[in-house]
Amino acid sequence: MTDLLTDPTAAGPRSGGPGTGIVDCDVHNAVPSDAALRPYLAARWLEHMDHVGPRTYSPYEAGYVYPKVSPAGGSRTDAWPPGGGIPGSDLDFMREQLLDRYGIDRAILNCLYRAAEQRNEGYGAALARAVNDWQVEHWLERDARLRASITVTFEAPELAAEEIRRAAAAHSGFVQVLLFPRTLAPLGKRRYWPIYDAAQECGLPVGIHFASTTGAPITSAGWPSFYIEDHTAMSVAFQAQVTSLIMDGVFDRFPELKVVLIEGGFAWVPPLMWRLDALYHRLRVEVPDLQRLPSEYLRDRVRITTQPIEEPERPADLLALIEEIGQHILMFSTDYPHWDFDHPQRAFQTKLPDEMRARIMRGNALDYYALGA
Repeated sequence: MTDLLTDPTAAGPRSGGPGTGIVDCDVHNAVPSDAALRPYLAARWLEHMDHVGPRTYSPYEAGYVYPKVSPAGGSRTDAWPPGGGIPGSDLDFMREQLLDRYGIDRAILNCLYRAAEQRNEGYGAALARAVNDWQVEHWLERDARLRASITVTFEAPELAAEEIRRAAAAHSGFVQVLLFPRTLAPLGKRRYWPIYDAAQECGLPVGIHFASTTGAPITSAGWPSFYIEDHTAMSVAFQAQVTSLIMDGVFDRFPELKVVLIEGGFAWVPPLMWRLDALYHRLRVEVPDLQRLPSEYLRDRVRITTQPIEEPERPADLLALIEEIGQHILMFSTDYPHWDFDHPQRAFQTKLPDEMRARIMRGNALDYYALGA
C-alpha cells in the first residue's frame, strides 16, 4: 500500500485530537545498531560485545533466515528515514509517516531486537535490559502517544521475570511483555511460568508476536523452501501456543494473566475453538483440572491484533468471521514499517458497523491495555 502513503489525499481524515484517534497495537521501533545499546551495557557485557559478539540460533549473524522484499526485516521501501538509519529507527520520521498522518492516538511499540536469541543467557538478558532502557530514553520519554513492550530473554524465564519487574517499575510506559511464538517448548510448559507470574504481578499482558528464534524448523513440517511458506505457516505456531496455554492450565494458575496474539492472523480462531471444545467433551479425563471450555478461556483471556487480515473472496464474509470470533477480541494494528502494512482506512475490505469498528480500532485496546480514555 505504499502508493497510498505517498499520496497525501489518500490518508483520510486525521484525528481531531487526543482521545479521538486510533490505537495501533503493533508498531516496530528498531535499534539502529548495536552501538546504540553501548551506553546501557555494563563493562562486562561491553567486553563481551567487542570480543565475542552474538551467538544465536539463526544461521546468520544479521538478518533473517529468508530473504524478504527489502533489508531491515522486510520493511517498506518508503520507510527508510531520509536522514539515514533503518526503518523504525527515527521517531520524527515515524511521527510524520504514521502517528500524525493517520491520527494514531496510542501506539504499542514492539521492538524485535534479537536479545532472546542469544545462546549466552546472561548476554541476552543484558541486551534486553539495554533495549528497554534505550526505549525509555529515545521513545517513551519523547512522545506521549507511545507505549512499549518489554523485551525479555524468554528462554531464560527467571532472568525474563527479573527484567519484567525491573522495567515495569522503572517506567509506566511499558504495557506488555514481548514473546515470540516459535519457542524451544510450548509456552504452556512450567519452565515459562515465572514469566507469567511476573507479568500478572505487574498487571501486564503477554504479547506473542510473529518471529522465529529457535534452531528448530520454522514450520511444523520441517524447513520450507520459500518465505511465503514461512509467512503462511506462522499461524500454526500461534494455534499451538494458544492450545498449550489452555491445556497446561496457565490461565487457571494465573487468573489475571492476559495474552495478546500479534501478527498471526485470526481466521483460524473459530475452527480451533470448535475442535478444542468438541475434543474436550470426549477427552476431558486427560485434562481434568480445566475449569472451563477451551473456547471460553480464549474469548475471555486472549486478544488478537488485526494485521494481517485474511481477506475472504466475498469481502462481506469478513463480518460473519468477526462476529463468530467476537468483536471484543480484535485490536487494530498496522505493522508499520513492514512491507505488509495495513492502512487504517483501508485495512477492512468491507464496511464495518460503527460499534464494531469503534471497538476494533480503539476501544478494545484501551480496555485491555488500560490505556485510559
